[in-house]
Amino acid sequence: MSAADTTMSAEVDADAPPARPTAWQLLMNNTLAAAGFWIMAVIVALCILEPILPLPDPDVTSLAERLAPVFSEGHLLGTDHLGRDILARLFSGMRVSLVVGVTASVIAAFFGSLIGLIAGYARGRVDNILMRGIDMLMAFPYILLALAIVAALGPGLLNALYAIAVVNIPFFARNIRGITVGLAGREFVDAARLSGKGHISIVLTEILPNVLPVIVITMSTTVGWMILETAGLSFLGLGAQPPQADLGSMLGEGRSLLFTAPMVSIIPGVMVFIIVMSINLLGDGVRDALDPRLRAGALARPMAVTKIDRKAAPKSDDKSALVVTDLETSFEGTKGTTPAVKGISFSLDKGECLGLIGESGSGKSVTALSLLGLVASPPGIITGGTVAIDGQDVFGMREQEIVALRGRKVAYVFQDPLTTLHPLFTVGDQVVEAVQAHQKISKSDAWAKMLDLFRAVRIPDPEQRANAYPHEMSGGQRQRVGIAMALANDPEIIIADEPTTALDVTVQAEILALLQNLRKERGLALLFITHDFGVVAEICDRVAVMRFGEVVEAGDTMKVLSNPQHDYTKRLIACVPKPGQGRQFLDDVRKLAAETQNG
Repeated sequence: MSAADTTMSAEVDADAPPARPTAWQLLMNNTLAAAGFWIMAVIVALCILEPILPLPDPDVTSLAERLAPVFSEGHLLGTDHLGRDILARLFSGMRVSLVVGVTASVIAAFFGSLIGLIAGYARGRVDNILMRGIDMLMAFPYILLALAIVAALGPGLLNALYAIAVVNIPFFARNIRGITVGLAGREFVDAARLSGKGHISIVLTEILPNVLPVIVITMSTTVGWMILETAGLSFLGLGAQPPQADLGSMLGEGRSLLFTAPMVSIIPGVMVFIIVMSINLLGDGVRDALDPRLRAGALARPMAVTKIDRKAAPKSDDKSALVVTDLETSFEGTKGTTPAVKGISFSLDKGECLGLIGESGSGKSVTALSLLGLVASPPGIITGGTVAIDGQDVFGMREQEIVALRGRKVAYVFQDPLTTLHPLFTVGDQVVEAVQAHQKISKSDAWAKMLDLFRAVRIPDPEQRANAYPHEMSGGQRQRVGIAMALANDPEIIIADEPTTALDVTVQAEILALLQNLRKERGLALLFITHDFGVVAEICDRVAVMRFGEVVEAGDTMKVLSNPQHDYTKRLIACVPKPGQGRQFLDDVRKLAAETQNG
């Protein structure tokens, strides 16, 4: 953490942050999951209330009333071939099917997840022994294995439950084992070991919470499968035995009457469909609600384009290459939208470098992503302002026109190239792809241009390094590849989002010098995002200081540095160490932090 971040962390914001939505709010905000929940709630309530509802005994036969049609007197859904009330048997069958499905799912989830956690964490011989046993179970088609188990144990609903649970254990074990293997080598698990935690404690407190959402969604899926599998066994006469009813046995009894009395089989079939669909929809919503990484507002997957819902589209007479006027970007939540970037205005001309500076979380990256409609929607939404490139309002363009701008007229250098470069393609192929995305040239010509770009950004041995994968290159080389990709189509504007973060000091200096040289040689307009005033002083012509999503001070870099007007700017500048300060620098930072905390 930088000194600036340390100083700013002491600051107390008068505006309390919005409360994080609860799991219930997230679940209800997901329309499909909410529908599944309420349908299942009604079904479960009916199953619980079935004994006290004014319904006939589901097992009492009356041949005089056999195959009564729907809406018959005393029989709302008619009767079956033995004169039994279909509605009463439906409620009884739903209860039995749900109990068997949920119980079998819990048993399979418990033992399967336990095997997966132990195998994935222990690895070695323990992993081999457990997984080979799972492989033996998976070697048989699961429905045939279930039939074999029921045949060995004898027909009956309880034996069908055991069979269905056993054949689904490998499904849980394989899924959980794969996730656990990935988690067991992560740094937070190593930190837990170093803190003195035992193996059981690590599995229960570090790994299990991370795999719990997967267990929940897997259970929600298998409950539906298990209801279907139990129904299949009952349909074949191996599950529920007469006179006991479940949805599968009702289907089996009605199959011979499908053409003469279709309601006998159609009604339980429709109910199986409704139950399975509702459980799957509910399980998907529960998974999202339990995952803290998805607690960012509306539970929906990001769309391909950024949502734009501007209250106003102000115009500007500024003819600069990039003009941003009153930009406002908000994030949707369960209680409406919250502005993250408010009233941002600045301009950038060709050959000029503008530094956008502020502490982490001040809105710099959101501002940069908003310029080309790259904010994820949901939860992001452009709620105001204008971004003009060569006089054209970006937010008023069609999506195809915005796509044409990206990479051609405006390019982006990301903060961490290791995460933005594709891990399965060589860096040369990725730059060639960027060239061919906007230029109709052959692959050989694009490859030659890529090599020229690698030489321009000072990558040694470009012919050899072009065939390297991102993980085979150093951080500085990957960043140079990112810059080469940004330059692939001779853009007029480059947005560099903290391109020197996590690089050592020597490499940082090389990257900054490279950007400066390219800007002067090509006349590029450079928007440089950083939280270091030392970098701003070195390469930026003008600077805009951001705090809490707003620009609090802007102007010529030297003027702002020599005579800052805003207290926040003064504190940021004070956090830049100067040669010869020694301990005095730390004392000054502590003093500023104390002054900020005391108001």
